[in-house]
Amino acid sequence: MKFAKIAQKLALWTGSPSTFLGAIILILLWGFSGPIFGFNDTWQLVINTSTTIITFLMVFLIQNTQNRDTDILHLKVDELLRVTKEAQNAMLGLEALDLKELEALRKHYRSLGEGQTISIDGTVVQEKGKQDLNKC
Repeated sequence: MKFAKIAQKLALWTGSPSTFLGAIILILLWGFSGPIFGFNDTWQLVINTSTTIITFLMVFLIQNTQNRDTDILHLKVDELLRVTKEAQNAMLGLEALDLKELEALRKHYRSLGEGQTISIDGTVVQEKGKQDLNKC
């Protein structure tokens, strides 16, 4: 649980404009220090190593944040499905399906919507001939 709190705070901090500005300033300082160090290999190694380490750590931070956001989104959609009378409650367990089952379900829902155009208010405006939803 501590990792989740730390990761969330780090994600907020690293995504802030002030952190971005700080990174730009550090890169400029590094660039301006080039003539002082004669643009040698060690000078280049500092920025290469630093950016590699930061990138490596950020991958895990971003993945953690994305997993958390996905879980939250799933819970919200599950709640909407649960309280909607017309919804199929079987949709609440889609995470347990394998890729073939998900693709079959996706094809089923595509076929339900084929040939219909929906207005902004959600009403069916007109029915057309079959259209290829893969082009959407």
